[in-house]
Amino acid sequence: MKALLALVATLLLATCTQPPGLLEQVLAAGELRVVTRNSPDAYYLGSHGPEGPAYELASRFAEDLGVALRLYTVRTREAAIREVAEGRAHLAAAGLTTGIDLPRGTTFGPGYQTVREHLVYRRRASRPDSIREASLGQIEVVEGSAHQRTLEELRLRHPDVVWVERADSDNEEILAGVSRGDVQYTLASSTEFALSRITNPEIAIALDLSPERAVAWVVSTAAYDRTLLNRVSAYFVGARGDGTVARLLDRYYGDREEMDYLFSRNFLGHVQTRLPKYVDWFQEAATLHDVDWRLLAAMGYQESKWDPSAVSYTGVRGLMQLTEDTAALIRAGNRLDPRSSIFGGARYLASLIRKVPPRIPEPDRTWFAVAAYNVGFGHVEDARILAQQAGRNPDRWEDVREFLPLLAQERWYTRTQRGYARGWEPVAYVDNVQAYLNILAVAGIGLAPPEPAPTEPVASGRTPRKETAARR
Repeated sequence: MKALLALVATLLLATCTQPPGLLEQVLAAGELRVVTRNSPDAYYLGSHGPEGPAYELASRFAEDLGVALRLYTVRTREAAIREVAEGRAHLAAAGLTTGIDLPRGTTFGPGYQTVREHLVYRRRASRPDSIREASLGQIEVVEGSAHQRTLEELRLRHPDVVWVERADSDNEEILAGVSRGDVQYTLASSTEFALSRITNPEIAIALDLSPERAVAWVVSTAAYDRTLLNRVSAYFVGARGDGTVARLLDRYYGDREEMDYLFSRNFLGHVQTRLPKYVDWFQEAATLHDVDWRLLAAMGYQESKWDPSAVSYTGVRGLMQLTEDTAALIRAGNRLDPRSSIFGGARYLASLIRKVPPRIPEPDRTWFAVAAYNVGFGHVEDARILAQQAGRNPDRWEDVREFLPLLAQERWYTRTQRGYARGWEPVAYVDNVQAYLNILAVAGIGLAPPEPAPTEPVASGRTPRKETAARR
């Protein structure tokens, strides 16, 4: 009897001294450690701060727990899984797909997205009917990539399938080659395809090569502790149920109907109906900060269609779409007040122009600032450095605009200080602003068009600021 009592006492003592579960540890520490990758399907620094589908889901989960998010990046998917297995991260939100063996002490959470691999070809080329037919041409993939492993699996069923492995490229670069007609075929996941077709409109899907796989987090279950996994599962049940996941995936991967604003009736219609309400403020703010009011108005239209109540998908607000942090930094006041927003936008644009090296003449000086308004000054600097390394002129917008889209390619953004960016967006942003500016000038709206800077001849509609501004 004494032995039995001693055993019960030992068991009770052991139960009382068990360490807290992982979820309890996270809550007690007030911090969720998440490992991710700097990539378009995970995390990157966008125009208004951190973005990316994996980042947004992780930040919402940390908010749901009521703890701070401590996010850090590693280079590869394998490294992200290892961080969880070795206890340095609570979970990996890095665009990971199921169907692989995980180390002990880790497991996949619920899938929140499905992807599959495609054979991709150029839209106007001949479409192959099978992978065997495609291999009669030339299939190119990145050496060591998941797409190479897919082809190796396909060769078990089709021994005559062959391909070329490229060690000097990444998936985005090869997809760009397909769009140009330099590469015949390649493989891409559905997310890679959705992101790449924005800048490579000629690519098309020829075949589906793999069954659908789920994208999911890898969660720590060390010592068979499933407390954090259970909370992750409950979080995704709610996020799918309230439409959060669907809205987020549509934002990053959904179809975008791009309008040609140069020929849109909406713009000239809004010039007549909306611009008159704000034109005096645009002119007053432009005079105060020494910028062209038409440039400021064109940027306002690109940002919000001159709608002071506009709210972007990232939560920025107002006519000039200032972030809360930017508005506070430049003391812009109420972002939803159109006058405050216009004056804040003018002040912010002027501050960006001052950050551009003084040696850069107009109009390039302003176009760099306009691009920075969209994507952030640091990413523009990264593109300028890439241009210089390639022997191009880092002080010329027409040169640097070719390198901004490269910030979406792993081969290039891993060389930069600030990493991945949706680099095609500031290029399109500047193009649209130039188009609106040109229409305002040609239509003769408001004040006389500004004189071009004497340092460089410029086409009509491409001189955004007064000549005096070049002498700052």
